[in-house]
Amino acid sequence: MATLDNLRNLCLSLPEATEAPHFENTSFRVKKKIFATYNPVTNLACVKLNEVDQSAFSAFDASIIYPVPNKWGKQGWTLIDLAKVHEETLKDAIETAFCTVAPAKIVAAYKQSLAR
Repeated sequence: MATLDNLRNLCLSLPEATEAPHFENTSFRVKKKIFATYNPVTNLACVKLNEVDQSAFSAFDASIIYPVPNKWGKQGWTLIDLAKVHEETLKDAIETAFCTVAPAKIVAAYKQSLAR
């Protein structure tokens, strides 16, 4: 089980990540591009993935991680139930979303820092 604090810590630990409001939700951005949001009413995170990653994460357990059920889901936006997701899976999804959205230079530097 993950919490908003877990989500926030994971997102803000990434290079150049910031937090900002997005309508009634909280968003996490890199270079002003959203890679994750949090809805306090539903306790769902929403992350931006590519089609292959969305399919892989959803295959793990579609009751925990699944595409947004509309045109946004077809664009890679994927919901994560924070009450059910394991923290390690959340971490993987957040890092994947970050790498999907962040500029290539930031992603390369981030991956290089992980290899050390």
